[in-house]
Amino acid sequence: MLASRGFNIDSLAVGETENKTLSRMTFVVVGDDRVLEQVRKQLEKIVTVVRVIDVSSRDFVERDLLLLKVQAPSGPKRAEIRELVDIFRGRIVDVGPEELMIEISGRENKVQAFIERVRPYGITELVRTGRVAMVRSDSEIAIADETTQATA
Repeated sequence: MLASRGFNIDSLAVGETENKTLSRMTFVVVGDDRVLEQVRKQLEKIVTVVRVIDVSSRDFVERDLLLLKVQAPSGPKRAEIRELVDIFRGRIVDVGPEELMIEISGRENKVQAFIERVRPYGITELVRTGRVAMVRSDSEIAIADETTQATA
């Protein structure tokens, strides 16, 4: 639907929420205010959409998850890769005789930087989730919500 209207989705992630009957879809779309407003309007037209929130204008936390297999024969190269994983605060989640599987999460630029650092070792497989985001807790909003609930 968005592609047919000329909107490019840079990232898309879908997953369950705290409410078992709802899923959250996180779209990353780059554009000016007019483009973002049109995307929001198109999404709100979909009958099954409950709510559309633009988090870009708020204080939020975003993360991207990467699983990557890299060639890592025993010896100095494996040690170098392990050091890179530590520097990027990642985890080695599987060890094979000739390769390692690595998990990295963080902002998109961190994930991308890690990929570029290990590319010379030989990436054999790579998968990413796409970005997810949540608005940070805000005491002013929490107070406003409590006031609304108390008067409702």
